[in-house]
Amino acid sequence: LFQPQNLPRPWFPSEAIEAGIEALKDDEHDELLHGSVMDLTSNALRGCIVAPKGKTLDAADLSNIEGRVLAWLAGEQWKLDAFAAFDRGEGEDLYKLTAGRILGKPAKDITKDERQSVGKVSELALGYQGGVGAFLTFAMAYNLDLDDLAAKARAALPAAVLQQAGETWEWMKKTKRNTMGLEQDTWVAIDSIKRAWRHAHFAIVSLWEDLENAVRLAITMNETVDVGFLRIDKKGSWLRIRLPSGRFLCYPAARVDDQGKISYMGVNQYSRRFERISTYGGKLVENVTQAVARDVLAHGMLSAEAMGYEITLSVHDEIISERTVAPRNHTLAAIMATNPPWADGLPLAAAGFEAERYRKP
Repeated sequence: LFQPQNLPRPWFPSEAIEAGIEALKDDEHDELLHGSVMDLTSNALRGCIVAPKGKTLDAADLSNIEGRVLAWLAGEQWKLDAFAAFDRGEGEDLYKLTAGRILGKPAKDITKDERQSVGKVSELALGYQGGVGAFLTFAMAYNLDLDDLAAKARAALPAAVLQQAGETWEWMKKTKRNTMGLEQDTWVAIDSIKRAWRHAHFAIVSLWEDLENAVRLAITMNETVDVGFLRIDKKGSWLRIRLPSGRFLCYPAARVDDQGKISYMGVNQYSRRFERISTYGGKLVENVTQAVARDVLAHGMLSAEAMGYEITLSVHDEIISERTVAPRNHTLAAIMATNPPWADGLPLAAAGFEAERYRKP
């Protein structure tokens, strides 16, 4: 049926999209005013979702929910404090803070380009133990020139970090490992950004290792191990990770091989076949983080319905509801940003809009 996750992200301003939709409906499209038909149609796809007559769409989404949950699970206190300060209007944007730590600059001096290319891409690519390959994937999605980024980043990266990355490059070439087709200077700079990010996120890096070790211990020794808010155990052939909400993530037929690698039976996301899948600390942390983020969203959905919202759609971290046009004393965004009872200390924020047509918040 309808797959809202696959709708293209619009790049036109919302006012231009609204005007373009009316022009398309009236068969009065003008490329000088509204852009090409294909571009306008792509931008207008979300606007095909409209409220029924007499109602309005009320939508809101959680702000950087995975980054917030990851910092909370790991106990990355500087980042939790930064999220809270930003939400109060007293601190800098987190992508600027991350870029500043990597480039050795105050967050207030980070440019828009540095925020996107260093801060945002680093946060998306590196939070789950990703390296140069993950960075390259996200850079391609954001249409970044990695050679240009590398040239800008090298001047600010610590010499010791660049030296370590350079030594790794030499080892990669000597052992004929995949360097993703990147030039040496570019690869070394991106690997250095990874190293700098990890130096700034000691608690998150520790969570990767702690969770992997706990899973390995639960499988091989049948022990119950606590890692922060998580509890790991093994029941029969099932590896289980209990989330803060009390829900469990379950991995069937989990085992550790002679080389210490962890695997379980599951559906391969590429082949769609049920087969043995390998995993590791960063991937386990990704599973847990996204599951907790889903629990936060589910709590918000239940709370919203209890307050009379008619939820008709959810997309990742976003709720879309329909309601009759009438004044009220609460907002959907405020409901979603209210902590579940099991998530004390998790900094939540949400933003939304009301309109007749659906759009990107």
